[in-house]
Amino acid sequence: MPPGNHLITSVLLLILLSFHPPATVTAAVTASDTPKFREAPAFRNGKNCSSTIHIAMTLDYSSPYLRGSIAGVLSVLQHATCPENTFFHFLAVHRHFNNLNKTITSTFPYLNFKLYNFNPTLVRHLISSSVRRALDQPLNYARIYLADLLPTTVNRIIYLDSDLIVVDDIAKLWNIDLSGRVLGAPEYCHANFTHYFTNKFWFHPTFSNTFENRTPCYFNTGVMVIDLQKWRNNGYTRKLEHWMRVQKRYRIYELGSLPPFLLVFAGNVKQVEHKWNQHGLGGDNLEGQCRDLHPGPVSLLHWSGKGKPWLRLDSKKPCPLDGLWAPYDLFRHESLFSDS
Repeated sequence: MPPGNHLITSVLLLILLSFHPPATVTAAVTASDTPKFREAPAFRNGKNCSSTIHIAMTLDYSSPYLRGSIAGVLSVLQHATCPENTFFHFLAVHRHFNNLNKTITSTFPYLNFKLYNFNPTLVRHLISSSVRRALDQPLNYARIYLADLLPTTVNRIIYLDSDLIVVDDIAKLWNIDLSGRVLGAPEYCHANFTHYFTNKFWFHPTFSNTFENRTPCYFNTGVMVIDLQKWRNNGYTRKLEHWMRVQKRYRIYELGSLPPFLLVFAGNVKQVEHKWNQHGLGGDNLEGQCRDLHPGPVSLLHWSGKGKPWLRLDSKKPCPLDGLWAPYDLFRHESLFSDS
């Protein structure tokens, strides 16, 4: 074929491609450009909004827990009187920052937030295996390092887990009086406290005196109000790490990051109303069966335990209370943007 014909053929091919791009290219662009989550509506302040409310959460881009975190953020904003005065401090692994920034800004364009690098090596060597693999992930221990990672100008923080929704104005929790305590949380003194530690702990001559002069009660670390200044001044991060080292050597508990908090703080916790942590909705740590709400009012629903609402909803086997979580789920299911 003469050179001129080659040129004509090439030009015609380019013209055709410009009008009919390959289907594979279109599909690739669509899949990569579609956000994982729908955009949330903008929420505006009501009256008398002055101070800033600081909330800390972990974000794990590599796990389904991100879906729970996004639902939690939406629930806080939707019920807040002053959503524009709410600042989120997100702890995450640095390699996920780019994807997380895109996810947060596309889902919550008006959100006040900052990402903080949590280095898993900081705590990985201190983690002991527990009753559930999810409890052994380094990010599950990030709450221990809030006082170290957040700016010293942040003196108080509300820590929230990734498997909960708030159905009340978060300012009510923020404004509780800690009465000089480092930490505030709902306590459950009817729970059998001895179950949270092994016989090796209770029969050890030194360990068994840990709670001397204290009346310890169980509390769930998924919802806490923390005085970060007092935490820093008294070195509580190091105290928690101490018990994790003891656990490595003696195996004194089975439940992930909770027992060190009980060892350090139980008996010195400012009691918060139980409505701020209706926990256990995910069942126990082995089977994750359905559970009912505790008696009384509800400001926060918490799916602690093995069963998570997003997994049960996707499997078409939800528990009755999972329907309360569903309206806050911004996740884009594939059926919403697939070609089929």
